[in-house]
Amino acid sequence: MDQPEQSFLSHLIELRDRLIRALLSILIVFLCLFPWAKELYALLAQPLLNTLPQGGQMIATDVVGVFLVPMKVALMVAFLIALPYVLYQVWAFVAPGLYAHEKKLALPLVASSVLLFFVGMSFAYFLVFPTVFGFMANVAPEGVAWMTDIEKYLSFVMTTFVAFGVAFEVPVIVVVLVMVGIVELSTLKEWRSYVIVGAFVVAAIFTPPDVVSQLMLAIPLCLLYELGMLMARFVRKRGESGQPRLEEPRDAS
Repeated sequence: MDQPEQSFLSHLIELRDRLIRALLSILIVFLCLFPWAKELYALLAQPLLNTLPQGGQMIATDVVGVFLVPMKVALMVAFLIALPYVLYQVWAFVAPGLYAHEKKLALPLVASSVLLFFVGMSFAYFLVFPTVFGFMANVAPEGVAWMTDIEKYLSFVMTTFVAFGVAFEVPVIVVVLVMVGIVELSTLKEWRSYVIVGAFVVAAIFTPPDVVSQLMLAIPLCLLYELGMLMARFVRKRGESGQPRLEEPRDAS
């Protein structure tokens, strides 16, 4: 009884140590970015500022908002910069318990997930934001000063980043579902019409109420679903053509 108990405690200690390292990496990057917090927020707000009329500006209705909002932006950027190291800590913790073929599959999936999430955020920043803000500036009634609170702007940006980042994970999700055996490629093809409808429903929920921004999320969702099926077919064929291998035993500890 003592050996399993000690093994469990050792895993908890390792998990604590790796969690501390991950948090420390984020904290160190955040402290390095702290002096440029205002510049980071200005960069984040640039798509909106570019569409405001001459002399237009953003406002802060909260007393401490002018300090907290740039700090939140700096913390978000610090997390994104430290994300590879954070994921390495996660990988180092779970890797000893994986089979060899699981390790070979997990690394490309994790790397592609991070890359696709960043691509989704970039897509939102460089294409979606200018389009949405330009539309809002054009539909503003005559005589209305269109100014937004910096806290609400940050909330909108974060929601959009998460929505597009998760949406761009569709290919990875499809590949995992097929490789694990939860669904078959033939079933995914049959679901195509439902996915298209669902993509427009999701776009209507997570984007502003204009047709352009909804299309800019729904269409990539549909295309990424098709890309996921192509990738799953390729991975499945490659796995079937490979020679069978003996699986390594899991770590007994």
